[in-house]
Amino acid sequence: MVWNGVQQASGPPMVGRHTEREAIGRLLDAVRDGLSGALVLTGEPGIGKTRLLEHAADRAAELRVVRLTAVESETGLGFGALHRLLRPFLNRADRLPGPQRAALDAALGLVPGPPADRYLVGLATLTLLSEAAAEQPLLFLLDDAHWLDRESAEALAFTARRLHADSLGLIIAVRDGLGDNGLFDALDTHAVTGLPEPEARELLSLGAGRVDTTVTDRIVAGTGGNPLALLELTDALAAEQLSGIAPLPEPLPVGRLLESHFRRLVRALPPETGTLLLLLAAAPSDDTGTMWRAAGRLGLSARAAQPAVAAGILGRDTPTAFRHPLIRSTVYAGAEPGERRRVHAALAAVCDAVRDADRRAWHRAEAAEGVDDGVADDLEAASERARSRGGYSQQALFLSRAAEFTGDPDKRAERLLDAAQAHLMSGDASAAGTAMDLAGADIRGPVMRMRELRTRATAQMLQIVVADIPAMLMDAVTGLGTRDPGLTWELLCEALHAALVAHDCTRGTSLGEVAAAAVAARHDPDPAARGRDLLMEGLARRVAQGYEHSTPVLRAALDGLRGGDRIEDAHSPFAVMMSMACDDLWDVRAGRELTGRLAAANRETGALYALGIALLAEARHLLWDGRFREAEVRFAEFDVIAADTGFPGGGDINRLHLFALTGQEAELRAAVRRTAELRSIGLGLHQLLARHALALFELGRGRYRQATEHARAVVDADPPACGNLVLPLLIEAGVRTGDRAGVRAALARLEERAPLAGTPWALGALALGRALTADGDYARKFYEESVDLLGQEPLALELARTRLLFGEWLRRRKRRSDARKHLRAAYESFEAFGAAPYAERARTELLATGEKARRRTDEARFDLTPRERQVASMAAAGLTNTEIATRLFVTASTVEFHLNKVFRKLGITSRRQIPRAIGEPGPAPGE
Repeated sequence: MVWNGVQQASGPPMVGRHTEREAIGRLLDAVRDGLSGALVLTGEPGIGKTRLLEHAADRAAELRVVRLTAVESETGLGFGALHRLLRPFLNRADRLPGPQRAALDAALGLVPGPPADRYLVGLATLTLLSEAAAEQPLLFLLDDAHWLDRESAEALAFTARRLHADSLGLIIAVRDGLGDNGLFDALDTHAVTGLPEPEARELLSLGAGRVDTTVTDRIVAGTGGNPLALLELTDALAAEQLSGIAPLPEPLPVGRLLESHFRRLVRALPPETGTLLLLLAAAPSDDTGTMWRAAGRLGLSARAAQPAVAAGILGRDTPTAFRHPLIRSTVYAGAEPGERRRVHAALAAVCDAVRDADRRAWHRAEAAEGVDDGVADDLEAASERARSRGGYSQQALFLSRAAEFTGDPDKRAERLLDAAQAHLMSGDASAAGTAMDLAGADIRGPVMRMRELRTRATAQMLQIVVADIPAMLMDAVTGLGTRDPGLTWELLCEALHAALVAHDCTRGTSLGEVAAAAVAARHDPDPAARGRDLLMEGLARRVAQGYEHSTPVLRAALDGLRGGDRIEDAHSPFAVMMSMACDDLWDVRAGRELTGRLAAANRETGALYALGIALLAEARHLLWDGRFREAEVRFAEFDVIAADTGFPGGGDINRLHLFALTGQEAELRAAVRRTAELRSIGLGLHQLLARHALALFELGRGRYRQATEHARAVVDADPPACGNLVLPLLIEAGVRTGDRAGVRAALARLEERAPLAGTPWALGALALGRALTADGDYARKFYEESVDLLGQEPLALELARTRLLFGEWLRRRKRRSDARKHLRAAYESFEAFGAAPYAERARTELLATGEKARRRTDEARFDLTPRERQVASMAAAGLTNTEIATRLFVTASTVEFHLNKVFRKLGITSRRQIPRAIGEPGPAPGE
């Protein structure tokens, strides 16, 4: 049920709860001051969560208060609770940005359209409510949030996590033991427990008047200070029991037994009142018209509510609302199955077959018994409508219920597999596994078996448990045979992606076997996916046939993608594969352009998971260009997205190279240990990336033996992700340690591959490798060539490393003046980047030439948080607050809040001053 405005709390005044009231007071003060906040109250039934929401409403007189109570019988109606919550604000929807408006309209079923992206729906919710709060501060009170449908819960959790400076508060009450799928875990949470003994005694005296001291002790101890139990017991016990004359019942009715108490109250009412209560518990809570029409079909009148009002079960002011949410759930759960079916049949009969088709289908299902193909078909049709709105968990629920009423085994298995796929679309891999297990023995035939294997593989990929995925998909390919070459290719592409990530940690097959199968199965590229298909073919050839066979295919793929082939519709693993291909060809320009396009497209569509993967690829390119702080901005945003989407791949394992280059040894080694632990679930590539990062770190420290060990491990494994990038590192370390065989092998590979790639980065790396192994004028010529080539690309870090090596070589040959030029440039670059190990190495070398290196003082821009840096960078590029908010999935008022802090920290007063203050170019001419 939704209320606008403040409802007066009923019952005795609040006792105690000082900590909770202070937390609520702080939140309300923040909202009044133009900030925002969210608070989650958890606790057992009757502990006082609802009363605290009433207290918050009482203290928010100058705020607009909107209250929503979720209802158990509507948990299957996707976006249903969100629709009820937003209904007072939908007249503002035309002000939303186009993609947000389209997503919200589709989600709420207001207009037909493609399935809504759930995160765009969350952003639309955030934007809509922040716009309303700009006119009058808002307080949302959400009770019984454990009964929210998943889509609504996701949208509200997304909104709550992004509240910052929006004059908007959200207080959520959740019952212990029922959970919220962890959606609210990132919010400020307060566990509401039983009242302390003195306060419990005070409440008991307020509710019952004079009670015997010994009886009071028993009641307080037996209820654990649960306020509802205290008050209900005073009503349930006889005066003789309260005075100590008669004994108290054993045990006292608390916890689950409190529900038994409510059931006894309901059963004592007239039968027609009990039926009306069950109807109220099952009906849409904000549609009294439907409820009373169903009551008419059941022969019930409004007079039937009066005994329930007199018994304190329904409210006196709102006789169709239960006095406490626990009573509603108790009434529904405690009803006889036949009576529940009768009530649902009445509700189904009065639901409009067009306007309320989904509710009608659900009520029909609740009213049915046994196999009923008509009910199953209605549920399947409802699932399609849910899918069209982007309500994937609702789709899964409808399909699972349809399967229960389906007689044909093949049809039942098909519906359960569809339900599993819908669960995956909603991000619930565990529920997908349950649906497939239920399909069980009904899964027959190669096509259905293929679907099961592919769905199980996708579920494991969502949980980044990849070791078994390639073998599962290879089994699916084998079972499919020659029936569908296009589908076979899709399966092999997915298997190849998983195998490249697993590297040597696959079980049941190998990376080489998967790659060979993909090469053998290659068919003519689909024009709509030509670039992607060529990319996957090139990576397969890289593993199965060697570098020289893969390079032309990968080059054609990247050229086609840069030339206009669509990448916007590619799935999220595409960013991973594309990044591998660009690194394997030393093509930083293609990598930056394509990942930038992917990130922009994903921001536009609200595809958060895919955006997160693209951000990691962007961060990698920024590191090679020495833009460490901008890379950290990408990492930080990815971590936020990982938390939003439930993706388990966030955290410091993605910052391996950043830690290595900035000299954060403790953090680096902790992240490396984590990558070693991840081998057990198949993430073998991460350990190779960790060895690459360690080689960079040890070179910066001048520990060449350790660097050689780490670099050689990566060279031996030769992954596309970093197998080529590590070659100059092994040559540098090997020259210093006298590992002539290792140096010769690495240089030979570099001389074979760099000309095939042909990019300035590849040829610059080759020139550096040759310089490190040459003597005299040849070495000088190669160093100069490397500096010239790397200077043509956005590779400031690689250029600085080359200049450091060149300067060291010049100093050893007593050419101090020439050495100073390169060492000074390298030192200043490393200092600007924040590459502490390399800056110290360059400083030491510079001192040896007789020049004292001046340490740079930290600039104000380095005090910016990652989010402030990101906002400042976008503002420097000429974006408006609204445009920045849309890109970052926050509100314009939050952007303004961050910009104000940027101005104060940088000591500036105008947006035009931002580019110079943070060391970035301003907007392009004409922007």
